[in-house]
Amino acid sequence: MISDKDILNARILIVDDQLINIKLLEKMLRQAGFTSLYSTNLGAEVKQRYFEYEIDLILLDIRMPDMDGFQVMETLQTAIQDDYLPILVITAELTQEIRKKSLCSGAKDFITKPFDQTEVIQRIRNMLEVRLLHKQVLTQNETLEQQVKIRTQQLEQSRLEIIKRLGRAAEYKDNETGNHILRMSHFAHMLALAVGLSDKFAADILTAAPMHDIGKIGIPDHILLKPGSLNPDEWEIMKTHVKIGADLLADTDVPLLKLASNIALTHHEKWDGSGYPNGLKGEAIPIEGRICAICDVFDALTSERPYKKAWPVEQAVDYLLTQKGQHFDPELVDHFLAIIEQVLHYRSRYPDTAYEASDQ
Repeated sequence: MISDKDILNARILIVDDQLINIKLLEKMLRQAGFTSLYSTNLGAEVKQRYFEYEIDLILLDIRMPDMDGFQVMETLQTAIQDDYLPILVITAELTQEIRKKSLCSGAKDFITKPFDQTEVIQRIRNMLEVRLLHKQVLTQNETLEQQVKIRTQQLEQSRLEIIKRLGRAAEYKDNETGNHILRMSHFAHMLALAVGLSDKFAADILTAAPMHDIGKIGIPDHILLKPGSLNPDEWEIMKTHVKIGADLLADTDVPLLKLASNIALTHHEKWDGSGYPNGLKGEAIPIEGRICAICDVFDALTSERPYKKAWPVEQAVDYLLTQKGQHFDPELVDHFLAIIEQVLHYRSRYPDTAYEASDQ
């Protein structure tokens, strides 16, 4: 609600080329209790005064020599967008033509000369109540928009946190992977940017890639944690982790989880069609799957596992080169090798031995 105090403290600008009219209006308004009065006898100053003093109501004379009231209103309408233009026109001749032209120019009401004090004060109070209610609604809308924005950010942050923790679920099942999840997701982010994909896609793949092996939570421990090589039957069971992971992340409207589901399902597909689970070939494999395939394999090769020693970087690079066009998208291999120094620098910051102290 708008109080009487709010109305009396509103900022009023009086615009008239006749000083006597300004003084008369100021006297009437002060007697009525208004406290914040401003004035000018130049139409050219109105726009500046309006913004400088955050004016709530303009009492505007139509007939002025330098810039008449219609020109003033035209200037204000150009400068004030999506707002209530609080103009009360002052005129000695309120003809039908002036009334129509004033209303079309933005005027909301009129007061005529000579002034009737009761009428002037009541019209001003009525206009100010509308103006202040309008401002109040705008303020409430801005507050609500800000609250919605903050709440949306909080929900998005919560969603990202849940996704990150979900990505670590497989790590607790397969605890020999060290910082592999962290490293390969950052490699994927770097490669996505190097390929020229958008910043948003790169950020999304950084968040989604940690879930690439989440399906391993469905693989029996005697297979997943086996220190030696898997036999053919065990290997077939191990390969089901991609479908398990994709199913865990499927049936959702959350774009990040859809992306993660695609990565989980396709990061073991191969460029030549010899991969699994669906034998996809070339660009039929989603770009996120092709990116994560390179980053996953490179980090796995250069990391120690219970069943193998870590490969030297040179040997891992040679493997990527020999597998161009077979296992890996050849163009992506070239982009990955172009950023290899960046990749190795990040890898050196997060070795497996430092995993417990790291923060995804």
